[in-house]
Amino acid sequence: MVDWKVTATTIYCDAADANVTIMVYKDQSTKCVGYRKFCEGLTKDRAKILEKKGKRLGRKLCCEGGECSRVLMFRDEVFSKENAKYA
Repeated sequence: MVDWKVTATTIYCDAADANVTIMVYKDQSTKCVGYRKFCEGLTKDRAKILEKKGKRLGRKLCCEGGECSRVLMFRDEVFSKENAKYA
């Protein structure tokens, strides 16, 4: 059914106030580059920058992690189009 390996898109993520790339693999696993940058690889300097940006915006900036609604929405969109193609 699926004849591709990975598809990706770049979106604006309001949780991190940054553009992030979301990847969806044919096995329905996902990866968000923003997660690596804003959660796993969060340095003290980057944390300070996020805190400062958040204060300026009037809200706390925080990556929602691997099960983020934006990531899941893109994954669902990809597979609904894929399923419609074969229906």
